[in-house]
Amino acid sequence: MSVLIVIPARYASTRYPGKPLVELRGASGEAKSLIRRSWDAACDVAGIDRVVVATDDDRIAQAATGFGAEVVMTATTCENGTERCAETMANLAGDFEIIVNLQGDAPLTPAWFIEDLVQGLRDNPSAQVATPVLRTEGKALNGLLQDRREGRVGGTTAVFGADHNALYFSKEVIPYTGKDYAADDETPVFHHVGVYAYRPEALAAYPQWTSGPLERLEGLEQLRFLERGVPMLCVEVAGKGRQFWELNNPEDVPRLEAMLLEMGDE
Repeated sequence: MSVLIVIPARYASTRYPGKPLVELRGASGEAKSLIRRSWDAACDVAGIDRVVVATDDDRIAQAATGFGAEVVMTATTCENGTERCAETMANLAGDFEIIVNLQGDAPLTPAWFIEDLVQGLRDNPSAQVATPVLRTEGKALNGLLQDRREGRVGGTTAVFGADHNALYFSKEVIPYTGKDYAADDETPVFHHVGVYAYRPEALAAYPQWTSGPLERLEGLEQLRFLERGVPMLCVEVAGKGRQFWELNNPEDVPRLEAMLLEMGDE
């Protein structure tokens, strides 16, 4: 039984058209596209049997094949990355134990986030879907709050129960704390890392469901599972001093480049 990583990538992003082809300059000064950095991150993960880029755009497909990626073309009607992963799974020959959705806007995702995620799903037979969450320190939380004050979506936060099954995800900062935190303070807010691990049955069912009101309001694809009562395990991962951020807005480019420089990532 094998593990497949799918990197869904579309050109027509509402907030940031052409985002997968945006170039980020690393510590060496070399500029690499977002989709290339996401591919490199996927290839660094141990225990993965296959990595593919799933897209509906010829420009992205050409760029990906240019650096040696395997590409699967998918329909333009896919509403989100999970639907694109479901179509990819259906189009590929293989008996996959777990399918990982590594969204193409999170190139700073460390390999151990995905390794721990896959292990977490294997260790919890009742969970149908799993996703990583990272406890924020004051610096990251203050950045999320600042983005919201300035009208930007800086990231998604998650709350979960004692069994670590998700209760809710939001682009607002939840839970509310009403406190000020120093940069190194540990906080009770968890940053949702935009990666998912699915069991094949749950992934195959997803496109058959219509989106619910919470998914439409928040614009968060994972809420479709919660609205259908499908358990989603939140796997807490360790930052180990590594900075993490998604590319959501054009304003995030210098932020990510600064992180790449600080961490010495080429």
